[in-house]
Amino acid sequence: MWADLITKALMMVLGYAYPAFVCFKTVENNRVKIEELRFWCQYWIIVALMTVFERIGDIFVSWVPMYAELKLALFLYLWYPKTKGTGYIYETLLRPFVLKHETDIDKNLQELRLRTWDLAIYYYHNCTELGQTKFFQVIDYVASQSKRIDKASSEKGMMKSSSESRPPPPNTIFSFNRISKRPTQKKVQIPSDPPVYNARVMTSKH
Repeated sequence: MWADLITKALMMVLGYAYPAFVCFKTVENNRVKIEELRFWCQYWIIVALMTVFERIGDIFVSWVPMYAELKLALFLYLWYPKTKGTGYIYETLLRPFVLKHETDIDKNLQELRLRTWDLAIYYYHNCTELGQTKFFQVIDYVASQSKRIDKASSEKGMMKSSSESRPPPPNTIFSFNRISKRPTQKKVQIPSDPPVYNARVMTSKH
């Protein structure tokens, strides 16, 4: 994993960043040599073709061992001062092929550009129409939600005002402390048997 990350980082630096900086210095030089400009133009043409084909080729060739390292070595081979493989690849492989099929390539590119433009216009119109419908749907949804909230708040206010205007209910709280005391009747105990008086006591009194 770390080896792949390091290889990709080196490829970005040595394959794109450093050649771009050297090309910038060549363009900004006061005494520009046509050979150097031609070399860097050839380099970026080859790099562009490599970038296009590697999007498809990586699916089928990425399983090859040392594939990323081979691509890094190819980038170095293209611009390294002692090798400068850009001139060799351009003059022996790319230039003869493009000159042979230049008319067909140009025709196909013109058709592709027109189809791409028509497709872009078609999708632009569809996207604008879809965006407008979605925008109005969102506006309608927000409006319905705001109406619903206003209705609920108004109903709540009406219920609150009606409850405030209603007379208070009668006081139904009874006080159990004030209990009316009924007068209690004293019960007179009637003896069941009459009293028995002693005869001696009665005679002595008389």
